[in-house]
Amino acid sequence: MQAQAAARKTLAAIGLAGRLDHKPARLSGGERQRVAIVRALVTRPDCVLADGPTGNQDRASACGVFEPVLALARERGSAFVLVTHSPALATRCQRALCLDRGRLAG
Repeated sequence: MQAQAAARKTLAAIGLAGRLDHKPARLSGGERQRVAIVRALVTRPDCVLADGPTGNQDRASACGVFEPVLALARERGSAFVLVTHSPALATRCQRALCLDRGRLAG
């Protein structure tokens, strides 16, 4: 019961409370990605590795959709190691590194 309550609260925090009873097939790709991140955050980890968490969203909405997830992670003290092709999303992070021709640049 505690795990369910924590999952419900976390889903509500990122705007998915109304989709709680939906089967995965009825969720959009972006909603599925956010649910996957909620599964990771609900246990309050120190670090979450996220490879392309907004890949199923158009560039215009990727940052707006992911902003509640980043806010929740900050609130819980979880760090994100985020891989993205979205420069707009990267600027929302405290630190951004770029991989250029196989070399990491800061």
